[in-house]
Amino acid sequence: MRENEQVDFGNPVDRAHASRIGRAWIEIRRGAWTQNLRIHLFGDDDPLEPGQMDALDVLVRRDRTMKELADRLRIDPSSATRAVQRLVADGLADRYPSPDDGRIVMVKISESGRARHGVVDERRAEAMALILGRFTPDERSELADLLDRFVQAVDDSGDRLARSPMMSRSQPS
Repeated sequence: MRENEQVDFGNPVDRAHASRIGRAWIEIRRGAWTQNLRIHLFGDDDPLEPGQMDALDVLVRRDRTMKELADRLRIDPSSATRAVQRLVADGLADRYPSPDDGRIVMVKISESGRARHGVVDERRAEAMALILGRFTPDERSELADLLDRFVQAVDDSGDRLARSPMMSRSQPS
């Protein structure tokens, strides 16, 4: 892991880079995530929500406890419970007691969920091919490396900020 390099917001170049990255983040999160792409990926008649697909992405690999699912999705356990309730209601997942400890609830993807995941996964690959086709192979490699580092930096910074004294003062009591 690289050490933090100083970012000087008094420096117009650092400030411009931070601004461009911030705008890109917003566009990816909101603007670039257009209705057309959402419909292409998740369908129009019985659309999946992005959060449902996130859960299916985790469950398609293996069954999980509710805690494991919440941790993997980076959400609190109550949000995971609500997400699983929606998946179960839609027939995309099933709950069952852990064979090791009946008090623990396990979640698994249903056959219907596996089929829906497969369709969305194919559509996602098609969309990603179109998007990444605008970059050379070297640019794709560099972009992948930089995004991996960016995600790790966001995670590390979020953890650090959560432990900061200022953050604990701003939390409601």
